[in-house]
Amino acid sequence: MSDNRIFLATTGKSLARAEYLAGTWQIETLLSGTRITCLAADPLKPPQLYAGTQGDGLLVSEDSGKTWRSAGLAGAPVRSLAISRHFPGTIFAGCKPVSLYVSQDSGGSWEELTGLRRARRWWWFSPAEPPEWDPFVMALTNSPTDPNVLMAGIELGGVLRSENGGRTWSKHRRGALLDCHSLTFHHSDGKWVYQGGAGLRSGAAYSRDGGYTWEQPREGLASKYGFTVAADPARPEVWYLSASAQPNLLRGEFTPPAHNDGQARAHIYRSVGGAAWEQLSGGLPEPLDYMAYALIPDLQKTGHLYAGLANGDVWHTQDYGDSWEQLPFNLGGIHHTMIMI
Repeated sequence: MSDNRIFLATTGKSLARAEYLAGTWQIETLLSGTRITCLAADPLKPPQLYAGTQGDGLLVSEDSGKTWRSAGLAGAPVRSLAISRHFPGTIFAGCKPVSLYVSQDSGGSWEELTGLRRARRWWWFSPAEPPEWDPFVMALTNSPTDPNVLMAGIELGGVLRSENGGRTWSKHRRGALLDCHSLTFHHSDGKWVYQGGAGLRSGAAYSRDGGYTWEQPREGLASKYGFTVAADPARPEVWYLSASAQPNLLRGEFTPPAHNDGQARAHIYRSVGGAAWEQLSGGLPEPLDYMAYALIPDLQKTGHLYAGLANGDVWHTQDYGDSWEQLPFNLGGIHHTMIMI
């Protein structure tokens, strides 16, 4: 692994930052007392990062996460971000309850795209956040090839598609999972979209036509509580899923094991070209006692993937998940987002 990587992770009550300096990994704790819900890097300006918060709107950093300032949406619970790689300074922010905002000047000013609010259905709700149960935009992703195509994942509500930059939205895309935990386009191929979530018969879904139609590959996976997905930057047919067991309601287990630190009963899986899912080991703990909330491909190196666990450990593979090594630092916790720059 190249030591010039910088890792940033949400811990639940702060931001952890790891950077290799003077021959050692240095860990900083930033924004203490702030509940950060999502992180994103500007693909057109990599030192510029954004952090969505539970109640303090959006924060921006222009120095790779060392310092932060407000970037608008004060008071809004920002739950997901998509930064355009087509239009400089364009940010989409998904909020709770379901709503969508766009800025075209790096957070200087904001406009609500009310089409997503109008697309809401009466039965949408979030089982993860009582007592309000309000649904929210869990994931946003922008096509790498069509600047007008956005997709939104709702917990719990489904996967929606927009062809006009978020102005209007489709109904739930049939075949995708209704309970969406992660959703992402492939880095460069706009035909491929991947989803992790919870379903009765699967924990993942994918599209090969830009999000129009979806399939749920089940062989080798069966019923799992899927969370995070990632795909190889050079081979879109190679993709990964972190998943754990479904809660056993008959035994009174209502909280998904994925969120039970120390007893997550989780694994990382790989699918290649539509073949059956493979459960990866190669040095990883079996099972993972802490959920892999983050899966991050190295966009410059095919076959390289990083996995960030809930306890703050980070693992790295250079061979598509066949073997893994643990990196020599701990972020103190990853709940539930990590990025690498």
